[in-house]
Amino acid sequence: MNRNRAYIRYTQAVIISVFLVILAGGIVRTTQSGMGCPDWPRCFGRWIPPVNAGQLPPDYEKYLSAQDIDHTFNAWHTWIEWINRLCTGLLGLLIIGYVCWSYKKFYRLRPAIFWLSVSMLAITGMEAWLGKLVVNSNLGIFKITGHMLLALALAAIPVRILALLDKRQKIRKRSLKWISAAAMILLLIQVILGTDVRQQIDQVSKSLDYTHRELWISRLNVVFDIHRSFSWIVALACGFLYWKVSQLKGSGILKRPATAGLVLVVLLMALGMVMAFCNVPAWVQPLHLLCSSMLVMVLFSFRLRLS
Repeated sequence: MNRNRAYIRYTQAVIISVFLVILAGGIVRTTQSGMGCPDWPRCFGRWIPPVNAGQLPPDYEKYLSAQDIDHTFNAWHTWIEWINRLCTGLLGLLIIGYVCWSYKKFYRLRPAIFWLSVSMLAITGMEAWLGKLVVNSNLGIFKITGHMLLALALAAIPVRILALLDKRQKIRKRSLKWISAAAMILLLIQVILGTDVRQQIDQVSKSLDYTHRELWISRLNVVFDIHRSFSWIVALACGFLYWKVSQLKGSGILKRPATAGLVLVVLLMALGMVMAFCNVPAWVQPLHLLCSSMLVMVLFSFRLRLS
């Protein structure tokens, strides 16, 4: 384990970086900054975006006409989107370094770890390609959703690698396998429902010119009501999982993810209530997205610690 400590820390840094990219993407979406840079990979034809209208290129009108909301230059939206792209680019560099390290360290001894790292690089390339499609389609909803699902797949791979490097004995408990599997399925259903709600919020907010937030929730269809009620089922599943682990002796390897899952599901419900009863504050949406992504990974990590 000691020989792998630096590699494990690097792997953890990659996971954190993926979550930072997810958070940055949530901020882009909730601030309607997705078309702040209306071309890709540059921004208004520049590698460093402009800070004022005076720095726009002579043919800037062709870029502004492609924007979804502001048909005038908005430095706030431009820099939010550019920082999101910068975070994604830095993550790509981290993953390239990760592949090189994995090849040197594990290609001969444990090739599965190396090929998992290669798959991360492939998914990162797909994310960059899909990001271009998102911009070219003027924020097509289904392409945005695919962008998010790929990010979750990207986070799952280093979690799997950490499980492969974990030398602690896994727990043999059939009941926990069934409960954790059920919790994962319920959570994935909830994520799908939440994706539909997010798409509706995008459509409603756009139809209202991103104003009158007090009307957004009232214009959602029955999927929102199902999503809100289903959150209690997910919470009960995570709570029951935590209770079962607390009753099990010698389950130290499971206590941390079980506790993290319980904390995250409570926080998610609290954030959901804030969105429902406080007119969908902009700052809550990216936090809700981040916590739901983290909960998926926590339950996945829990499942990997079972034999």
